[in-house]
Amino acid sequence: MKSIVTLLFILTFSLGFAQDKKETPKTQIVEASCGQCQFGMKSKSGCDLAVRIDGKSYFVEGTKLDDHGDAHAEDGFCSAIRKAEVSGEIVNEKYVATSFKLLPQEKIR
Repeated sequence: MKSIVTLLFILTFSLGFAQDKKETPKTQIVEASCGQCQFGMKSKSGCDLAVRIDGKSYFVEGTKLDDHGDAHAEDGFCSAIRKAEVSGEIVNEKYVATSFKLLPQEKIR
């Protein structure tokens, strides 16, 4: 009986450590725009979605420029820098987004 209790204790203890604990990426508010038109990024040609975090710009993977409206409209990414609520991580100098929510533009009074 004592060996069964000991075995159960060991199995329970080892299963607790075997579970993969994933950290949830934190949500943050960032500047989002066209990397080439607004952030002056030169490593790609054309127009691509980028975010600026702590003064540094990163091209975005996981969502595209045109997923968020007309990029060339007056309030589009090629014409304006917008705020977005994002979560994800920087991998190989790119921002890999797990969520990307464009915030409403603030009205100037």
